[in-house]
Amino acid sequence: MSYLSDTGLFLIDAALGFYILIVMFRFLLQMTRADFYNPLSQFVVKASNPALAPLRRVIPGLAGIDLAAVILLMVLESLRLALLALLMGHAPNVLGLVILSLGELLKLAAYIVIFSIFVRAILSWFSSGRGHPMVRLLGSFTEPILAPARRLMPATAGLDLAPVIVFIALTVFLKLIVQPLLDTGRALL
Repeated sequence: MSYLSDTGLFLIDAALGFYILIVMFRFLLQMTRADFYNPLSQFVVKASNPALAPLRRVIPGLAGIDLAAVILLMVLESLRLALLALLMGHAPNVLGLVILSLGELLKLAAYIVIFSIFVRAILSWFSSGRGHPMVRLLGSFTEPILAPARRLMPATAGLDLAPVIVFIALTVFLKLIVQPLLDTGRALL
């Protein structure tokens, strides 16, 4: 592989990957009904609106799910994977591309949730900064995810095991659902 194509791979992966991350944040913030008036949420909204606004005029939401964001994520991830495959000299299979894109997006969503809960848990050890916009956004984003786990295992003696339950559930999800999708998509690609 030449230095030029290696640099091209990096730039495509970085640029599209960052935008996919922003759109995924927006989708997850909508799904959890996180605080959209938070300055960090507003950045995500403004950064993702140029691509999402035109799609929303054509693609309606369904049962509280932003289908325009889902389709945009699938298109962007498929484009990213196709360009990477082409730069590496492979002709991608469309079915493999779709399955691999779905697996990669589900993996990204799970990792965002895991990372957010982990950061929230670490920040909870420090009392300063509770009013910081990032801390408030993490709270409004992760609380709807942690609440069902808290109903299963309420906090006892000041120990909240809900994050552990969510980590275990997401790890099982990654192993039983996401990894087979990734393996199937790579095999077909």
